[in-house]
Amino acid sequence: MADSPQGKLNPKVFYPATGLVLLILLFSVVAPDTADATFKSVQSMIITNTSWFYVLAVAFILVTVLYLGFSRYGSIKLGPDHSEPDYSMITWFSMLFSAGMGIGLMFFGVAEPVMHFLAPPTGDAGTVEAAREAMKITFFHWGLHAWAIYAIVALILAFFAYRHGLPLTLRSALYPLIGERIYGPIGHAVDVFAVIGTVFGVATSLGLGVSQVNAGLHHLFDMPVGIGMQIFLIIGITLLAVISVATGLDKGIRRLSELNMALAVGLLGFVLLLGPTVFLLQAFVQNTGAYLSDLVGKTFNLFAYERTDWIGGWTVFYWGWWLSWAPFVGLFIARVSRGRTIRQFVLGVLMVPTGFTLMWMTFFGNTAIDFILNHGASMLGDMVQKDVSVALFAFLEQFPFSSVLSVLATVMVIVFFVTSSDSGSMVVDMLCSDGRDDTPLWQRVFWASAEGVVAIILLLAGGLGALQTMTIATALPFAVVLLFATFGLIKALRIDVYKREALQNNYLTAASMGSGNWRERLQTIIDYPSKELGRRFIQKVATPAFEEMASEMADKGYQVEVTKNNPDRVSFKVVHGEEIDFLYEVVLRPHVRPAFLTPESEADPDKMSEDKLYFRAEVHLGEGGQDYDVMGWSREAVIGDIIDHYHKHMHFLHVLR
Repeated sequence: MADSPQGKLNPKVFYPATGLVLLILLFSVVAPDTADATFKSVQSMIITNTSWFYVLAVAFILVTVLYLGFSRYGSIKLGPDHSEPDYSMITWFSMLFSAGMGIGLMFFGVAEPVMHFLAPPTGDAGTVEAAREAMKITFFHWGLHAWAIYAIVALILAFFAYRHGLPLTLRSALYPLIGERIYGPIGHAVDVFAVIGTVFGVATSLGLGVSQVNAGLHHLFDMPVGIGMQIFLIIGITLLAVISVATGLDKGIRRLSELNMALAVGLLGFVLLLGPTVFLLQAFVQNTGAYLSDLVGKTFNLFAYERTDWIGGWTVFYWGWWLSWAPFVGLFIARVSRGRTIRQFVLGVLMVPTGFTLMWMTFFGNTAIDFILNHGASMLGDMVQKDVSVALFAFLEQFPFSSVLSVLATVMVIVFFVTSSDSGSMVVDMLCSDGRDDTPLWQRVFWASAEGVVAIILLLAGGLGALQTMTIATALPFAVVLLFATFGLIKALRIDVYKREALQNNYLTAASMGSGNWRERLQTIIDYPSKELGRRFIQKVATPAFEEMASEMADKGYQVEVTKNNPDRVSFKVVHGEEIDFLYEVVLRPHVRPAFLTPESEADPDKMSEDKLYFRAEVHLGEGGQDYDVMGWSREAVIGDIIDHYHKHMHFLHVLR
């Protein structure tokens, strides 16, 4: 089989994005103070005037994701109906975790609970009540809301890319709003916006977070802490990211994600076993219950009566940060989620990572608070407030085998940074290549290197804070667009359900049009046809039926294409211009013979010889396989089935209009 053509660079995205990255970088380097003041002024204005909008938008997104997962839409697949997931559950979870917020948990797992404990928004600091409230606030910031933002972006992109054949880039989120114009200047501008946000988001995180790696190495090996060492570390992490992204998603990114998940589970287990085990298990249950019971109240709490700037510094900041990262993380999640149903997707993206995140925050955060509150480790609190980057290592010093745990933590931080950088590079490359990830090597290397170079320049110029503020400020316009795109997704899902219901049981009607001789039909059912018989059916019956139908429709002015590039598949396509084309295929698919004919130990179709399989000539539409077999039907019966489906398709287009 010939290799598929490589994805090509989209110059209308690549060059404007590269140019704007350079201009913004130049502004941040030449005038870092001015840039910082400008971006902070914009952010302050956003927090003061639109915090209510952030709160409502994120609440709406969470409710929508839950509704889509548990409603009738949950059974729709992110891909054709016959598609299967590309990755196992463990691999999938590992990649979600690594790209989503793994590095954030390493950075804030100890620091945030301790900071809320020592400086709560209301009430007295350093009390049992402050400890309880600190964990509820931390759960709120890192729980369902954050993952719902990622999930809705990923759902929109995966649905339109894998279900309707649109490019896997951010522009496809606008399809319900502007239709085919996503391929014009508006679509290019949206992808350029996503490239800039991703590059600066990853670069600022790399620049700000490398201080944690530096702190770990200083703690372990007494390495110096300073700009020079941090630049050296960024270069090392970038080189590892280049190697990872060069090997591709299924090797580099996948393997590193699985490694990181294993290390995370190991470190979590050590903290549980070496810390106050029973207390942590009790705290996890109680924290979860308190989080869920206060979910609605905290979701809509703007501290309108207290007149505090706490919400702007914490909650709204977090919502803006998650929204600003959503194009990058959402696109990556969409890329690895093909073949799953919406219900599986929501459970996997919303529930499982949230559960692990809350467990992590409990085991690290509650243990740190317990050290300070009950064991006199006030120095830990002082170090956290002084320098967040050393919080994790100051915390691990309280344990036996602290050096071993610190080595493990340092390796995890490095690998998390590598996975963030390589997945970010892959996403940017896809944005610049119309959603393809089989691009030339130089493109992936270019973006992985660019993120490291940007981080180094900003670190030297002191512009990291300004760029972080700018990145979060971009969340406001993105949130507006995301809400409209969410309404478009719901509309498209409603139409998809309607069309699927119209197609159900079609095969019962079509089967009655089969061969007039019932003995021939019975023989087809009980004979378990071979591949040779299946190919003969495609050649002698299905293909002539398609060609006869195409000739008739062409005479009436329709553009019809019959394609037979593969002996196991033949396609019939009616081109409808700007409206959705009609596609009907007959595809030969292998199946294991029934148990009474095949030993159970040999029931794997991927490993069995053809003489132990049988083949079905299954009907596939644009939506995917319809799970019925036309083998043994007459030419007239196949034509009748095409007409039935085309009739339903035309009614579907009528509803769309």
